[in-house]
Amino acid sequence: MNDLRWPPPPDGFPRRLGKPRNSAPNTGRPAPPALPTEIVDTPHGVQLERLSTGVGEPVTVFAHGLGHGIAETRPLGSAVAGKRVFFQFRGHGESSSPRGTWDYGDLARDLRAIADMTGATRALGVSLGAGALCRLLAETPDRFEKVVLFLPAVLDRPRPEAARRRLVNLLEAINSGDLPTVANAVVEEIPPSARNGASGWAYVRQRLNTLMNTGLSSGLLTLPDQVPVPDVNLLRDVSAQVLVIGCIGDDLHPASVAEELAAVLPTATLHIYNRPSVLWHERADLRERISGFLNG
Repeated sequence: MNDLRWPPPPDGFPRRLGKPRNSAPNTGRPAPPALPTEIVDTPHGVQLERLSTGVGEPVTVFAHGLGHGIAETRPLGSAVAGKRVFFQFRGHGESSSPRGTWDYGDLARDLRAIADMTGATRALGVSLGAGALCRLLAETPDRFEKVVLFLPAVLDRPRPEAARRRLVNLLEAINSGDLPTVANAVVEEIPPSARNGASGWAYVRQRLNTLMNTGLSSGLLTLPDQVPVPDVNLLRDVSAQVLVIGCIGDDLHPASVAEELAAVLPTATLHIYNRPSVLWHERADLRERISGFLNG
């Protein structure tokens, strides 16, 4: 299983044969402590899980990626001034799951509701959240003053087949309770150098606990086949200042998508990291880059 032995050992450390080369204690990067969230009713009838931190103006809303949530987006806003609003899209966490299948228009509606209810003038979207944010901006180009689009995955053309299949397999495995397949997919998110260390195991355990205990709604199963915007040129009227962040070597988030997005937006700054797993390799720089842009 991609450098990991399965199932994971009860102590959270990898099983190795023979004496380990370094017997000093290892600790992984801890996840942010959980804070109490609230369930809010939206005008379109979907209940969404929300967490607000910080105080004052401006208000920034954070939209997570597929299979992630509040815990994963919180670190991105740790140095952002003002009030920070995190939420779970429909089908994630404690948010409700309306019947049927959903598209990016539905996700944009969730994002818009949270932004409108809190008076947010700034927004950050990660992967799926970046797609929902692009859809919202295509419909309402002047909705935000500043926007961060981190690891955009797809715009107006379908994903490459390999990327689409990876997402479909993950969603199907989660819905069927196929733990080893989900674990294999989670391991792909970890840099090879960290996969057999304490931080890698801590990450796998945390992600599996989220994905298998909270689950993801079957309404998300068709999203890998969809695109956020019907035509990328709809984004040419966006009035917000935008920071687009991509990376090289990430099959699910091609750098070419970030480059195309930055090229079509009227007022955009593009930054491309030179390797994948940005949250593992460049966390401090990423947080500083985001806060510097939003606070500036």
